[in-house]
Amino acid sequence: MMGGIEHVARGIIADLEAKLPGQRRTQRGKLGLLVATMLEVRSANCMDLAASLPRPCKLVIKRYQWIERFLSNDLVDVDAVMAPYGREVLKHLADAGQTVVLMIDQSKATDLHQMVMVSVRLGNRALPLAWRVKETQGAIGIAEQRKALEAVRAMLPEGVRVVLMGDRFYGSPDLIAWCRKQGWHWRLRLKQELLVFEQDGETTLGECFARGERMLSDIELTHKRVRTHVAMVHEEGHPEPWIIALSEAPTIHRAFDYGLRWGIEAMFSDFKTRGFGLEDSQIQYPDRLARLILVMALALYWAVSTGMWDAEHNPTPAEKKTRGTVRARRGAA
Repeated sequence: MMGGIEHVARGIIADLEAKLPGQRRTQRGKLGLLVATMLEVRSANCMDLAASLPRPCKLVIKRYQWIERFLSNDLVDVDAVMAPYGREVLKHLADAGQTVVLMIDQSKATDLHQMVMVSVRLGNRALPLAWRVKETQGAIGIAEQRKALEAVRAMLPEGVRVVLMGDRFYGSPDLIAWCRKQGWHWRLRLKQELLVFEQDGETTLGECFARGERMLSDIELTHKRVRTHVAMVHEEGHPEPWIIALSEAPTIHRAFDYGLRWGIEAMFSDFKTRGFGLEDSQIQYPDRLARLILVMALALYWAVSTGMWDAEHNPTPAEKKTRGTVRARRGAA
């Protein structure tokens, strides 16, 4: 009889076939089976996955080698597989008339690797869209950032409003200039020591804040002279202020938009300590790690979409009451 993992895999494989009709059948089958196993095991450790993988071979080491061969397959294009899933979510947001909030951030993938990821805010959480993995202990540079962002840009519906959020790794003149070129908006946190050029000459953002200058309009950052607006807020109890580069005129409310980026922190927790345990994968090669993240990302999409479907079709009493109130207001309008 068909087991639970195989039953879920059938649904995932059918979905992959609908979204990626040109994908190789063998690749689709292996990916669907791995995603279903990941949902069951909730572990990124390949030996854990191998132990539960429903394959006819009895030896776990053989199933482990099967997983290893899939992850090392250069024909599995991570961006190509993610594209239809990303387009679906982004179209859903655009059709609802929402601004698409994108978040870029970096996180440790293993002891050897870092990943830079671009995600989209959906409700109060984030879903991954594109990522790059690099063997490094430091920050991943603008070249890899742009590649991930370009992959997401190709998914966007025509005419949608986009705002990019990022912490101090990403508050750079290069990224602001890139956003401006794409017609995107931005809320990017800046470092206090960044140089600012105004009519009165050269200073730093930290010195501006110390002088009580909290709203800076149309200033130039660093010697690259990239133009942006800046808003600074410092909430009581926080060790340092938020210094936020803005694409629009600076206001306190727009500075607090930056708080929307925290959804990506919860998503990284899903990938790591609270969820799949990515750091325990033991994978040594960046390309294989990127494909393992693909398996996790698709598992996350399936978990979230299942939850959204259940909330839509089996709402709690509180949700039913809220929806009834919304419908009544719409009818009155």
